[in-house]
Amino acid sequence: MKLPSLSGHEIFATPGLRAVLDAISMAGGEARLVGGCVRNALLGEAIEDIDIATDLIPEQVKKAANEAGLKFIATGIEHGTVTVIGAGNGFEVTTLRRDIESDGRRAVVKYTDDWSADAARRDFTLNALYCSDDGEVFDPLGGFADLESRTIRFVGDAEARIREDYLRILRFFRFISQYGRGKTDAEGLAACAQLKDGLRQLSRERIGQEFRKLLGGVRAPEVAALMNQTGVSRILFGVDLSDRVLASVNAKAETLGVAADYTTLLTAALPLPADQQSSLLRLSNAQTRTLNALQSATVPTPVLGDIERKMALYRVGAQTWSRAVLLAWANLGSGAVEDWKKLLELSKTWQQPVFPLTGEDVLAIGVEAGPHVGRILKLLEDWWIADGFTANRDELLSRLAARHNDWS
Repeated sequence: MKLPSLSGHEIFATPGLRAVLDAISMAGGEARLVGGCVRNALLGEAIEDIDIATDLIPEQVKKAANEAGLKFIATGIEHGTVTVIGAGNGFEVTTLRRDIESDGRRAVVKYTDDWSADAARRDFTLNALYCSDDGEVFDPLGGFADLESRTIRFVGDAEARIREDYLRILRFFRFISQYGRGKTDAEGLAACAQLKDGLRQLSRERIGQEFRKLLGGVRAPEVAALMNQTGVSRILFGVDLSDRVLASVNAKAETLGVAADYTTLLTAALPLPADQQSSLLRLSNAQTRTLNALQSATVPTPVLGDIERKMALYRVGAQTWSRAVLLAWANLGSGAVEDWKKLLELSKTWQQPVFPLTGEDVLAIGVEAGPHVGRILKLLEDWWIADGFTANRDELLSRLAARHNDWS
């Protein structure tokens, strides 16, 4: 099969890349771009990180960087990786290697000068593509055919690849979600089902990183169904994923002309309370608060009256409101499109009022500073909201003067 060339591709205009490639060449080594950057360049998709493979060993890479006046960091030296800095960008430069031992999470590697051996240790065939500094593409394992058909296939024996690193099970599903377009590889799917218990070895951080990317893929609902079918969902989360709700969210988002963000997709896909989601995926405190806000929000539907809509929107804010509208429509599945669009657009068309009082007003009537100041303000604001935001500042001050002793 004739392979395309990446000569002249914008990837080679990445600041600092040429300096790193030239440094390796000047030291007598060969350098090739490898993995995701080559895959995405060939697909015409966005490129995140640029990884480089070389036949130089790490000490030679560091020496080459020094001689070229480039800085470096020994980021993964035990696996043969040195990050070389060019024009402020970091490029991971990894020595060709083969895995000689693995416990399902970490591998012991041995350096080699065999490009095919290096390719054979990679996860999927479409990630085992290389590109020289002049744009020539190398395909040691026939991965370009899988790239063209968008088939996600393990390199060599699927079970062997998974036993080397059980994260590859989740990556298999993630890659189908992001890049897969053809029929799911039956051998790979069967191997994932067979070895799914190995997922228990993984850290929650690694699971969270992969799952976030998976949910953002165009085939996420279909992949969620496959994860349920193989039992992978229950190993990871203790429950099946809500593939139908996830599909509905994506469909409704497209109808409304919006994009479903991670918070919305996660709430749709994983039917668990926010605190459990956070624990399973090691989410940040801010992410957990966002999920809690969405899960506890009033369900916005077209049957809500005008003031009810505004009260709910005011309490949760515009962003949570938009997420809640999308989820409500996805779950209910009924109602005219225009009615849901009006709900969604309320956050843009309604000028939300500003609560007229502050903590200074509470202190000004003699209430001592402390947590009860906030409680009093909250009670006043709740009354103001329930009254339809009609009370003005004077009316609120009057109510504060009359009731603050009861509330303190």
